[in-house]
Amino acid sequence: MADKDLYAVLGVVRTATAEDIKKAYRKLARRYHPDVNPGNKAAEERFKDISFAYDVLGDAEKRKTYDEFGADGLRAGFDAARARAAQQEWADRARGYEQTEFPGGGFGRYTAFEDLFGDVFGGAGRAGPQPGADAETTVEIGLLDAIRGVSTEIAIERTDPCATCAGTGSDRGSETACSDCQGRGRMQVGRGPVAFSRTCPRCGGRGRVAVRACTTCGGRGQTAHRERLSVRVPRGVDTGSRVRVAGKGSAGTAGGPPGDLYLVVRVRPHPLLERRDNDLYLDVPVTLGEAVFGATITVPTPDGEVRVKVPAGSQSGRHLRVRGHGVPALKGTVRGDLYLRLMVQVPAEGGEAVRDAIRIVDAAYAGDPRRDLRL
Repeated sequence: MADKDLYAVLGVVRTATAEDIKKAYRKLARRYHPDVNPGNKAAEERFKDISFAYDVLGDAEKRKTYDEFGADGLRAGFDAARARAAQQEWADRARGYEQTEFPGGGFGRYTAFEDLFGDVFGGAGRAGPQPGADAETTVEIGLLDAIRGVSTEIAIERTDPCATCAGTGSDRGSETACSDCQGRGRMQVGRGPVAFSRTCPRCGGRGRVAVRACTTCGGRGQTAHRERLSVRVPRGVDTGSRVRVAGKGSAGTAGGPPGDLYLVVRVRPHPLLERRDNDLYLDVPVTLGEAVFGATITVPTPDGEVRVKVPAGSQSGRHLRVRGHGVPALKGTVRGDLYLRLMVQVPAEGGEAVRDAIRIVDAAYAGDPRRDLRL
């Protein structure tokens, strides 16, 4: 999707309202949904593109980021605030910005008050290893896969430390001694009998800074690549569930650990099974004889076929419960139940003999079966 205009995917202009975007998505989703186009790979891919485009443009914050940074803003771990700050910092350096002392002493541009005292009171400051940002992507699975659990393969955009600049974001060939710490890598904090020192926030303790950004990563310190992952979605998930994949988020900085990847699950509805919390509902056709006389029938469940007894005199719409054949709880060992709704089927054929038999049955009704039907 990186090379596609998401507005064009949904067929809307860039000034489209949120309602326009929603209407366009619904229209296209109905047309290209896999249930409407079974076995059509082209329609399936089109539906994925449509869903991805709406996931971005239908969210106000994601749309704002996409409008400002384009496809780069959709990459895993992308930090808009950090990108803006990096752009401003490199612009300042390009103009030859130098440290300026405040009147009466103190430190200049690169050492704010909170930076100065962050180390003294346990703050992390800006120097040293920093963990990478967490990433998020959507994975769509069927209801049976949600019940049973499934291993699936996904493709994601990940970031790694830039190999050219080792994650610093700077052009090593343009490095000079840091003017904030005079190349020492540490700065004195406070004066008088009690003095402290801290890592220089401008150079990160290296004692050197660059005046040009790394040409490979553009100063970000990271490069993106596409990676295919095999992930396990646990049984019991539902639409909106989040599955954590450790260490597969954005790369850390200065040797920090990578973030995590979170899979946001979307469960497709099943044509026969209905889910309500952790219970399942299934319509089961039965013959007139099975309903009247009772019978033992075979029905499918997510765990395989089971034998169920239909009590004699069962009415159409009666529910039978099959314990423990519903959806497993995502946490814990409790499992929902499967409810079978009996649907009495009238024979469509059979000739005059069947019709005569039905007339006899019809005469056995005690009054109008709809006498208690009121709204």
